[in-house]
Amino acid sequence: MKLKKKDFIEVEFTGRIKGGEIFDSNIKKDLEKINSDFEAKPFVFCLGEGMFLRGIDDFLIGKEIGKYEVELKPEHAFGNRNPKLVQMMPMKIFIQHKINPVPGAVFNFDGRIAKILTVSGGRVMVDFNNPIAGKTVVYDIKVLQKIEDINEKIKAFSEFLFKKDLQFEIKETKIVMQVEKPLVKFVEMFRDKFKDIFNLELEIKEIEEEKKKVEVEDKKENK
Repeated sequence: MKLKKKDFIEVEFTGRIKGGEIFDSNIKKDLEKINSDFEAKPFVFCLGEGMFLRGIDDFLIGKEIGKYEVELKPEHAFGNRNPKLVQMMPMKIFIQHKINPVPGAVFNFDGRIAKILTVSGGRVMVDFNNPIAGKTVVYDIKVLQKIEDINEKIKAFSEFLFKKDLQFEIKETKIVMQVEKPLVKFVEMFRDKFKDIFNLELEIKEIEEEKKKVEVEDKKENK
């Protein structure tokens, strides 16, 4: 059975720079090699929906369940290096963020990963390119299975989008999802995407409102 776009699959993978070191994996023995704190567990994603590298998606569509080695040029992996992303920044910015700018150090600067190249006086040269940009990479991919359970698919997709395990249930033609108030507007942005992938309408229930309703109902019952 060939894999196709919008199929959900479960994979084990290890990514390495061609001829070099491992930089990503979800396999315990390989995570240990790079001293990663990430939990070793199979990764579930939807083919062709930007949940993995596009080069991996394009390769796997049309393939069978099994093991593969995929070599990706920079333009199909993490992109080519962009000289405009190497910037000179004043030292005071690092002082404000309580960061000691040492050449070679990597830090998260307002959500952007950056590497310090040089420190000279009151100026710091910073590289905001992805650390793997401009490099050919090789992925060892093992497709374990195609996921058929709709609940497992929705769970994987929502965790990818929202970085949280949101509670939901399927009611006829709807996915009813429990969402905290601060996240409601963000989740609403993906209504069309849920409809496109699952052919189900996304209905959002604010958790705070649900709690209030329960409290009111409890008071009525206690009268």
